[in-house]
Amino acid sequence: MNISTKPSKIKASDFTHRQNISKIIRTRRSVYADEFIKQNIPDELLNEILINATYAPTHKMTEPWRFIVFKDRYLEQLGSFLADYYRDFYFEKFSADEAEEKYNLLKEYPLNSACAIGVVMVRNTKINLPEWEEVAAVSCAVQNIALSCTAHDIGSYWSTSAGAVDYVKQFDLAENEQSLGLIYVGYYPEDLEPSKKKRTPISNKVTYFK
Repeated sequence: MNISTKPSKIKASDFTHRQNISKIIRTRRSVYADEFIKQNIPDELLNEILINATYAPTHKMTEPWRFIVFKDRYLEQLGSFLADYYRDFYFEKFSADEAEEKYNLLKEYPLNSACAIGVVMVRNTKINLPEWEEVAAVSCAVQNIALSCTAHDIGSYWSTSAGAVDYVKQFDLAENEQSLGLIYVGYYPEDLEPSKKKRTPISNKVTYFK
């Protein structure tokens, strides 16, 4: 079996319907919130994206995920929260002018997002599964969101920074729930450059036993 040494190159395929999913997977990239242009995602489409998230693999069908959608004034609140969260760090590490600039940039960072989605892992208290399995399931759900966004020319970025995690914690999480950060979602300019990051050749990552 021949293995391509250029996995990032999308080649023509006789399996057109399968090639579509390959293209979506290989062109998915992180698009940061400050790269978005302000534009709302139709509710029906956002709902479709979130439904796709729930079709991720889940051991014992625990479905260990919950999502909190933040829009409008909550994006402003999020920006203020993050700026205040890192304020002391900025003023300790940078000059006053640099710190003030970073503070203001972070305060405005979420504002062009169509929404920010809080990612919550919900541990099943009746089925004792290893935590890593539940984290893996939620991660697959997040990937479904990212791929669904890519299919609709929408950008996304999963932030797991301490500030993002702690922001979600404020919203009445139960004892069996854990914040896993925020997914920023939004439209981006047509001239946004594609990612130039390279993937390691698959021949370096796969071993076949025959």
